[in-house]
Amino acid sequence: MAKNHTRYIFSMGELKRKDNSIAFINEKGNFYIPIEDTRELYCMNEVSFNTKLLDFIARAGITLHLFNYHGNYSGTFYPKDQLISGNLTIKQSIMYIENRLIIAKAIVNAIARNIHETLYHYYRHDKKELKPYLDWLKNDVPNFLDKELRIEQILFIEGQVWSRFYDSFSHFLPEDFLMNKRVKRPPDNPMNALVSFGNTLLYTKTISAIYNTHLNQSISFLHSPREGRFSLSLDLSEAFKPIIVFRTIFDLVGRKKLQVTKHFDKNLNYALLNTEGKKIFIDAFEERLNESFMHPKLKRKVSYKHAIKLDGYKLIKSIVEGREFKAFSLKDKE
Repeated sequence: MAKNHTRYIFSMGELKRKDNSIAFINEKGNFYIPIEDTRELYCMNEVSFNTKLLDFIARAGITLHLFNYHGNYSGTFYPKDQLISGNLTIKQSIMYIENRLIIAKAIVNAIARNIHETLYHYYRHDKKELKPYLDWLKNDVPNFLDKELRIEQILFIEGQVWSRFYDSFSHFLPEDFLMNKRVKRPPDNPMNALVSFGNTLLYTKTISAIYNTHLNQSISFLHSPREGRFSLSLDLSEAFKPIIVFRTIFDLVGRKKLQVTKHFDKNLNYALLNTEGKKIFIDAFEERLNESFMHPKLKRKVSYKHAIKLDGYKLIKSIVEGREFKAFSLKDKE
């Protein structure tokens, strides 16, 4: 189980309240999870529980993220909203109606900037084939986004940014981790499996971050607001994917800490991480998430995990005070 207030359960079993602790019970025995320093609980396998447990963790302020046996995200249970603001929800809705395109463009700009910073490392290490894509990210994408666009056109540019990013993998990743195309449901190769797993983990972290603000999870700007999902979490997680998800993937693959034959399920055509692979990925993901940097405006060190919540606060200031919204940029670290 990981540190930093996040606990991961990888085995099948049962969660129960036991006195003032959470007990995880399976064939190996009883394991106790203290509630004092736990803020998130991830069930990465089939786990049963009852409403008594849910009431207990809700009062303790613990968020529960559920995944099925195949590692697919099932949903999130979190305590009832303590930070509901009807006034902000109204203003957030007006922002969607009147200024959706401005926020959507800011998010896509940040994606391009952060991909550029992530890939520039490889360009500096003699992967000169990346230069046309890096130049396109740095010059063409901002120029495209400066024009008057419909949301469909902004989404098309975003799609091109990601598509060309995936194509660039052939210049610096080993052949068994290349991606012919992005396939999500279900992933069809090891790289798609890593991307889907990493993106889902980041999505759940963003859900938890937004929960601690007054923002309404269902009113988004880049992604269309839809019933049945936290679309604002999809929005705010986008800029962090190159920094957190893909840097984690590139490091693990480049250092051969994840290997196709050892850490993926052979019976599923290596398109799913096995338990050992998930543990390796999660440890590296949590380490990256909790990595800190000096924030230029706050003048103190903050983690990337906290930076996600700060983007939520920046969005609130944009909604309430009319300030320009700038999604997190690795280059500016703000």
